[in-house]
Amino acid sequence: MAQFSFEGRSAQGQSVKGEIAGASVDAVAAVLVGRGITPVRINEVSLGASLVKRINVVLGSEQVPVVDLVMFCRQMYTVTKAGIPLTRGIRGLAASVRHEHFREVLNDVAEKLETGMSLSRAMRQHPKVFDSLFVSMINVGESSGKLDEIFRQIGFYLERDEETRKRVKSAMRYPSFVVVALVIAFVVINIYVIPPFAKMFSKFGAELPIVTRGLIATSNAFTTYWPAMLIVLVMLVGGATYYLRTEQGAYLWGGKKLRLPIIGSLIERASMARYARSFSLMLSAGVPITQSLSLCAAAIDNPFLSAKIQQIRQGVERGETLLRTHLQAELFTPLVLQMISVGEESGQVDNLLRDVAEFYEREVDYDLKTLTDRIEPLLIIVLAVFVTLLALGIFLPLWSLYDVQTGGM
Repeated sequence: MAQFSFEGRSAQGQSVKGEIAGASVDAVAAVLVGRGITPVRINEVSLGASLVKRINVVLGSEQVPVVDLVMFCRQMYTVTKAGIPLTRGIRGLAASVRHEHFREVLNDVAEKLETGMSLSRAMRQHPKVFDSLFVSMINVGESSGKLDEIFRQIGFYLERDEETRKRVKSAMRYPSFVVVALVIAFVVINIYVIPPFAKMFSKFGAELPIVTRGLIATSNAFTTYWPAMLIVLVMLVGGATYYLRTEQGAYLWGGKKLRLPIIGSLIERASMARYARSFSLMLSAGVPITQSLSLCAAAIDNPFLSAKIQQIRQGVERGETLLRTHLQAELFTPLVLQMISVGEESGQVDNLLRDVAEFYEREVDYDLKTLTDRIEPLLIIVLAVFVTLLALGIFLPLWSLYDVQTGGM
């Protein structure tokens, strides 16, 4: 079937845009009318436009920003709390969504709701937008009749998780910029600065210091073998990227980055905060412990930690306590383990896990505020060594030549 783009008006008078597959314009119009949309314009999507859309998909146009999901959860909380029918509410929200793919997904969810499908099952058809944790929470909300509260909790969880991610990226922006600038300076100096000095020094035939000889050798390697070096670099980056996408590579890197200097502990605590908050969210919604742990393992974007959480789940299935399984994981501080123990004894594991998440988030906030202060001395040392080697390599021969000239006068 051909693809058609359309513009129309909802029953509330809101403007609706999107794309839909159909046999003809009349068939598309009939489908839109059945959805409660009055079509204003229907055009067949050209082959060129369809090709552009496929390219955009490859470039990530189907990736829905977390901000849009947070806004959707907040709006759905209002819709469900007000008692508005889900189909009408979702269609109304789709009309106001700017992200094209997200709008299409919401319209598809509304269409499936009209056929009698449950909301969680309709959302499960779009795993790239609604992950397993999201869908499971919606399923619990439907079963318990607390869908409005579930949407509120999911929105809060996504918002806190995104805030932590943004703070980590913001803290790493300055060091990353310095490192990139240093690499660019290193390449430019080796290609454009050192070769003229090397030619000048070769004319005098004097014995050069070892630092100068090292700089000249590095510069010659850059200017002579740069095609081979570029090919090797591309192969190394491509090979590393491919390996890290494999199951074994992702697992090994997941464990290694937790032991990186300075930022390793920060990544670990941020991941633990995400685990504790998602686990608390699932338990407070009434999801069984084993299923909650499986969903939390899928929500953690670190295969090494996911494997640890799966080990915790297996221990619980064998009848072991949460305290014992978390102790065997060797990931949590004694204070956190004590909080989990108290939670088990008092029957308030979800509340204590929420406290654990807040504990880790406070530690992450403090570390992020001091991260730049801890990295700056290391960057200064690296820059100082780089400048010192460059200065010695260039100026020592110049001083030697000056001494030779003045001594001969």
